[in-house]
Amino acid sequence: MNIYVLMKQTFDTEEKVILLDGAVSEDGVKFVINPYDEYAVEEAIRVKEQHGGKVTVVSVGPERTAEALRTALAMGADEAVLITDERLSADEHAVAKVLAAYLSQEEGLDLLLGGSFSVDHGAGQVAIRTAHLLGIPHAASVTKLDIDGNTATVERDAEGDTETLEVTLPALFTAQQGLNDPRYPSLPGIMKAKKKPFLRLSLDDLSLSEDDVAPRTRQRTLSLPPARKAGQLLQGEPKHQAATLVQLLRTEAKVL
Repeated sequence: MNIYVLMKQTFDTEEKVILLDGAVSEDGVKFVINPYDEYAVEEAIRVKEQHGGKVTVVSVGPERTAEALRTALAMGADEAVLITDERLSADEHAVAKVLAAYLSQEEGLDLLLGGSFSVDHGAGQVAIRTAHLLGIPHAASVTKLDIDGNTATVERDAEGDTETLEVTLPALFTAQQGLNDPRYPSLPGIMKAKKKPFLRLSLDDLSLSEDDVAPRTRQRTLSLPPARKAGQLLQGEPKHQAATLVQLLRTEAKVL
């Protein structure tokens, strides 16, 4: 079974976001595998362990993304592909088009996995857009995955309930928290990762031009939310407190 995982490198969730000149500063920041993509990597390895095959992790991003791909290899993935090019933006349409261009030239795609969304942009678009461009079915926010032959049975979050679907492979599934508990890379795994195949590609390698991946969206401004004001302690009898609260909600909070 040929299994591919769409993976992104993001800020460590414990990092403090600092804006500098209207952009997020990356100075001294620790980067990790996007947590939801980590569930996807783990699930891909488990499927390989149960059914056999090969796991390839694919990422679009700057050169530093290689570190996250190496971590996935240390976890147990077999091969890694980094698509990096200065002409590429972080626009979800552009990234999906690049991923689809790469995957469409690969033979025997059986299963495609990704995270439900990335913790930086939070759009949850790239994986679904990629499936659409490839013309394969998909199911998002999967919390359980069972494969029998060319059929996958999945459970997914659906408006506070659980939905069960049967999907014919090849298909895409995005991982939700609860699908599994990702393993930590072992020391032998880290050593083996250094010898595993690692491929770097550019737009030219995929026969794509800058116009082909022109962004559909652009970020115009970026700012932190305003600092929260100190709370107020209301004094007096309950009826006076209630009257003061209503007045504040009308005049200051402007919610009434």
